[in-house]
Amino acid sequence: MIHNKLKTTLRRFPRVRDAVRSIRYIVGAGGILSPLALAWYFSDLWHVRRNGNAKFRSLVLQPCLRDRTRVTAVEPTYFYQDTWAARKIFRANPAAHVDVGSSVMTIGVISQFVPVTMVDIRPIEVMLEGLDFREGSILGLPFDDRSVKSLSSLCVIEHIGLGRYGDSVDAFGSEKAAAELQRVLAAGGDLYVSLPVDGECRLYFNAHRAFTRSYILKMFESVELVDERYQYGMEISLHYDPLKGFGTGHFHFRGREGSLVGSGETTNKG
Repeated sequence: MIHNKLKTTLRRFPRVRDAVRSIRYIVGAGGILSPLALAWYFSDLWHVRRNGNAKFRSLVLQPCLRDRTRVTAVEPTYFYQDTWAARKIFRANPAAHVDVGSSVMTIGVISQFVPVTMVDIRPIEVMLEGLDFREGSILGLPFDDRSVKSLSSLCVIEHIGLGRYGDSVDAFGSEKAAAELQRVLAAGGDLYVSLPVDGECRLYFNAHRAFTRSYILKMFESVELVDERYQYGMEISLHYDPLKGFGTGHFHFRGREGSLVGSGETTNKG
């Protein structure tokens, strides 16, 4: 009864009704109530109500209070690593490419230029020409030894074994993931990986791990380093600098000729 009376009252005062609906939407979305943002939002809303296009009589309140910024927001980690990897893959122009667990958005774009098979422990519920999906773990990839000529895994290795994405907890998950990528990489094949770097090896539980350059090269000791880049904030550097603290390393490796370090007999995981 009280609820119905409140609805009736709000119909008589559309501005109050709009304010109540907007605040409920913001709170429900987990937003922060900024007085300044609310002020310009309601000012713009009332202006639209007075001077709006008559074709749009149906008004749905859906406040977006974080987009009025001085510059376009950019998340530097993914922006720089994804553009770096895409440039590398486009220039190499492989007949096919395999990705393990990277951003679906980025890999979807790459698949429109190079046929891509994406591997992840969680299925993707989209269908796109040029993009195939195979369910699998980076700890047991569904490929033969030394069979993949073009391979990427961007900002993935650091998460393995922390349970964040439903995987089993394993203190050596990152090392095992790096070994598995090297196992499937063909001799002369290209491997593109990115992972956090820091002044020392650190565990940010349960978000990710961060590594020193020397530890990364130790994890990838059976492949040859071709190129490296480091992202610190909005800057890209050719050199690892432990004094700059947390950042992201971009590494292009190439499969070496000869036997795999520590590998056994060839096993088809497919």
